[in-house]
Amino acid sequence: MARRFKKHYTREEARELLPQIKEWLELLELSRLELEKNDRRLAGMMASGQDLGGNLVNKRVKVLAEIKETLRKFEEREIMIKDVERGLIDFPSMMGDKEVFLCWEKDEDDIEYWHDIDTGFAGREPL
Repeated sequence: MARRFKKHYTREEARELLPQIKEWLELLELSRLELEKNDRRLAGMMASGQDLGGNLVNKRVKVLAEIKETLRKFEEREIMIKDVERGLIDFPSMMGDKEVFLCWEKDEDDIEYWHDIDTGFAGREPL
């Protein structure tokens, strides 16, 4: 059976990454809030017919680049972000010869659940 992922995490490896992942999720949340604030200001300026550009647009581009860079950190490690706002993360793992996800949500203290690759959050089961 072909595997979908090159990297498979043990529970311990995934645990070790949690502090870093929490930081990345916080960065994504702060960037998202900054982007929303910036977009509201830009929308107001557009509605009033003002010229756009300068600091607001530059800041928007910078925030988008920060988001892209943070998402790349997850992608290069093959860690799946299922829901940024909830902080729902899946780590590819192996159970015997079966590929599964170790599942973690940002409010959880530890990685305590897993699910089949095709079932998602609804199929979570305790480890």
